[in-house]
Amino acid sequence: MIFSGTRPDNLGVNNGKLAACPKSPNCVSSQSPSSDETHFIQPLKYTSTTEKALNDLKNVIQSENKTKIINESSDYLYAEFKSALMGYVDDVEFYLDSSTNTIHVRSASRLGQSDLGVNRKRIETIRTKFNQMQGS
Repeated sequence: MIFSGTRPDNLGVNNGKLAACPKSPNCVSSQSPSSDETHFIQPLKYTSTTEKALNDLKNVIQSENKTKIINESSDYLYAEFKSALMGYVDDVEFYLDSSTNTIHVRSASRLGQSDLGVNRKRIETIRTKFNQMQGS
C-alpha cells in the first residue's frame, strides 16, 4: 500500500469531459488533442445499447487482476487498477457518450513520471476484450 498514492479529487465527468492528463507521460486520454501523441488514445466505440456497453465494460474490467470499481453511473465508470509488484495504483475512467456511441477513456498513474506504457497497453487490452464482447 506504500505506493498507492492518494485518490485524485478531479475525477469524474465535467461538461462531457474527463480530467485532462497532466504533463507527465504516465496518462492516456481519448479527450487529449490527437496531436498530443504522448497522451492521446482512440476512444472505444460500441454498437449495442449504452446499457449493454456499460455491462460489457464492467465484465472486462472485473476480469482483470487487482481491479476495483469505485464509482459507476448510467454513463460513467471509474476503477482502480493496482500493479502486482509494488501496488502502484492507476485511476481509469470511462465516459459513455450515447449521442455518438463512444466511450471516452482516461487512464493515469497516481505516482511517478513514466509508466513504461502501462496505461496505453491496459486500454488497448480492454479495447480488444470489449470489442470481442460487442461482437465487432
